[in-house]
Amino acid sequence: MRNNPLRWAGILAALLASVLTALVVARWRPLFSFDGRVAGDLHAHAVAHPGVTQVMRVLSDWVWDPWTMRALAAVACVLLWWRGDRERALRVALAVVVAAAVQQGLKALVGRERPVWPDPVDSAHYAAYPSGHAMTATVVCGMLLWLLPRPGSRPLPPSLARPLPAWAPAAAWAVAAVSVLGVGFTRVHLGVHWPSDVLAGWLLGVAVVALAATGSGRRGESGAGGR
Repeated sequence: MRNNPLRWAGILAALLASVLTALVVARWRPLFSFDGRVAGDLHAHAVAHPGVTQVMRVLSDWVWDPWTMRALAAVACVLLWWRGDRERALRVALAVVVAAAVQQGLKALVGRERPVWPDPVDSAHYAAYPSGHAMTATVVCGMLLWLLPRPGSRPLPPSLARPLPAWAPAAAWAVAAVSVLGVGFTRVHLGVHWPSDVLAGWLLGVAVVALAATGSGRRGESGAGGR
């Protein structure tokens, strides 16, 4: 079936996230050493380059903030619902809600402390693991990409069909990639997350997208990447 690659990617991401979580809980020395070294180097760069750091703060706290991403998903849900595509509207909403629940639940269970610096350049609340910014961006961008049409997908009724410019899919993928990777980098650069927090957010985000986007039946198959 067409959705199998995404389903298997989700399973693999969930397994890797489970292993990573176990290593964090066990405080595996090589992982913590790597986290500390990378976070320390990036924090030193942030302190030495306040102009760059200010840009990172704007991107992290406004452009790629979880609430900005959730608002974007909400707009997509409203538009889908208005056009009668209620199944996919509910799937996008479900993915965002599940992502929020998973990340907050893991934060409470793992209870990992955020980096502490003598000269912080930013601050954040709640526990560190996993990164809510990274996970939310992955889920929202992933679900929006899932809504894009793709070659060979079953066409929807004319009332729902809206042709896109030829360049639109590639542009959407590029924006999504920059957003997901960029927000992860900003969180470590600003000294509020360890690299493994961000990696966990990405992996869990992929797992949630796969869960929400697969197994949706005949209409879901046409919608998984196509309208």
